[in-house]
Amino acid sequence: MFDFGKKTYIMGILNITPDSFSDGGDYNSIDKALEKAKQMIEHGADIIDIGGESTRPGHTKIDKDEELKRVIPVIKKLKENLDIKISVDTYKSEVAEESLKLGVDMINDIWGLTKDENMAKVIAKYDAYVCIMHNKDNTDYDKDIIESIKDFFEKSIKIAIDNGIKKEKIILDPGIGFGKTFEQNIEVLKRLNELKTLSYPILLGTSRKSVIGNILNVEPKKRVEGTIATTVLGIRDGIDIVRVHDVYENLMAIKVADYIYRH
Repeated sequence: MFDFGKKTYIMGILNITPDSFSDGGDYNSIDKALEKAKQMIEHGADIIDIGGESTRPGHTKIDKDEELKRVIPVIKKLKENLDIKISVDTYKSEVAEESLKLGVDMINDIWGLTKDENMAKVIAKYDAYVCIMHNKDNTDYDKDIIESIKDFFEKSIKIAIDNGIKKEKIILDPGIGFGKTFEQNIEVLKRLNELKTLSYPILLGTSRKSVIGNILNVEPKKRVEGTIATTVLGIRDGIDIVRVHDVYENLMAIKVADYIYRH
């Protein structure tokens, strides 16, 4: 499904939420979601990542029934109309299972299989990909931040493998913007290449985030160029997937960066 190392893959963000930090409420209807997905595919997306619950700082938590009500109709519509790999952004095993039953390819878990003890079993059952993201309830680290992230990944990878998820189906995400201060996010971005020692594909998700906003002092939808800067720097450091809102603009930068660093 993926040929990591040969190109940088683009995961397009499709938030079916009223309160996401950047595009909350933009794609709440099924038709709007389908049109946005079509546009992202035309612009070069390799994967569409559907999210039914905002995970921005201060977000309102929702139960599994509300999340299912948001994402399942959109998954069905996309599967009926488009030929594209689909990821679902959830940390709830019930939402993952119902999504995987419909043929979803990946579960993008912002808690790296640590929040729901059934999640790894469900993903293994459907032989799906998993994106394991580093996360934390606070920003206190008692050791070097990269070493802490590596420790978290090693525990999550063990959970995955022990429950039957294949090694080649595991992707890691350092979790920019989650459980980290601005300075800590910058530190992780400076040292992304150190995560390659784990020998798993790396996903980078910085799109329109506050770490960029704090540098540029602009609102989320004006952070495209800042996001592109992190995309290019990430490719230099060996990342394999970028998760972005603005697919076309990132694709243009990726083509040049891939030519330089992977050619």
